[in-house]
Amino acid sequence: MNGEHQYRLRATWTGDRGTGTSGYRDYDRSVSLEVDGKPLVEASADTPFRGDGSKWNPEELLLGALSECHLLSYLYACVKTGVVVVSYRDDASGTLVEDGKGGGAFSDVLLRPQVVVADSSMIDAAVAAHRQAREWCFIANSVNFPVRHEPVVTAA
Repeated sequence: MNGEHQYRLRATWTGDRGTGTSGYRDYDRSVSLEVDGKPLVEASADTPFRGDGSKWNPEELLLGALSECHLLSYLYACVKTGVVVVSYRDDASGTLVEDGKGGGAFSDVLLRPQVVVADSSMIDAAVAAHRQAREWCFIANSVNFPVRHEPVVTAA
């Protein structure tokens, strides 16, 4: 699979309370994210940034993209090496550091995959597959902060 792939979505601000952005407290941070043929995602800013905490925020979406990309890359790496994964769960976390000037950036993300493989003879290869998944993950290769991994692999 070589080549260039284009992705598109529509982000629509849905937070006009009737006066637009007439003042910092006068508008809602609600956004809808749409991709043709897929369910609408209701999003907002995170609560500390005057958003709606019941909706997805950009920081959670980035963390989710990193976690899912590693998961999918990992499953492929396991198939390529004969490892049979029967369960995978990741308790991911990330740290955003504000710069004091209204901006900020993630300083790091930690993925904590908990993987169960079909047989104990597969554990070493299953652990090694995380390194390969890291090399293959498009999203992790696109960010400018470390994405660390603390995998735990056990047998069913």
